[in-house]
Amino acid sequence: MMFNLKKWFGFTDPIELTPEDQMKKFLIVGLGNIGEKYANTRHNIGFKILDYLAETSDITFETVKLGDVSTLKIKGRTLILLKPSTFMNLSGKSIKYWLEKEHIPLENLLVITDDLNLPFGSLRLKTKGSDGGHNGLKDTQDKLQTVKYNRFRFGISDEFSTGRQVDYVLGEWTEDENSQLKERLKIAAELVKSFALAGVNNTMNQFNGK
Repeated sequence: MMFNLKKWFGFTDPIELTPEDQMKKFLIVGLGNIGEKYANTRHNIGFKILDYLAETSDITFETVKLGDVSTLKIKGRTLILLKPSTFMNLSGKSIKYWLEKEHIPLENLLVITDDLNLPFGSLRLKTKGSDGGHNGLKDTQDKLQTVKYNRFRFGISDEFSTGRQVDYVLGEWTEDENSQLKERLKIAAELVKSFALAGVNNTMNQFNGK
C-alpha cells in the first residue's frame, strides 16, 4: 500500500487562488511629453499625477527602456508607474513593451490622460471606449489592438477659441488652475490606489464625477 506522504506529514494541497489573488501587479501609465518645456502643460497631466504619487510615497523614477519607471507597493499590490519617453503620439509602444515585460494582464492596466470634454479637474474612469481624438489613446489602441483597457481621464475643459486646441492642450495651467491642482492631484492619486486595491468598478462608483 502506498502512503500519501503529503497527508502523512500533515501537508494539504495548496488552495487554488482566485484570479483576484493571482493578479497583484498593475501597470499605471501617465501620458505626456518628455522635456522641461512640456512639464507644466495640460497635456502632461498623466506625468503630473504619477509625479505626485511618487513624491508623496517617497519613491523615485528611473530612466529605463521606453520610459521612466518607479515601483509603488501598497497592501500587497505592486504598482509599476510608467511615464513613456516615446512622446504622446507613440505612447502605445511603451505601454505594450512594459505590459509584456512585466507579465501584467490587460485588465490591470490603467492609462491616465487629459480630456478636453470634461470640466477642469473632474475625474472619469472607464473600462473601454474610443480614443476621442486623443493621439496617445489612439496609439495605445493601435498597439494593443483593443479599445477594452482602463483609462482615467482628467478634465482640462475646453476653454479655447476655434483653431486653438493644440495651443491650449500644450499650454500651461493658468494661475487659478494651478491653485486648485494640488487638491485635484491628491484625489487623482487616491483614485489610482483605489483602482489597485478596490477594483475598477468600486473605484468608478466612488470617484467618477468627483
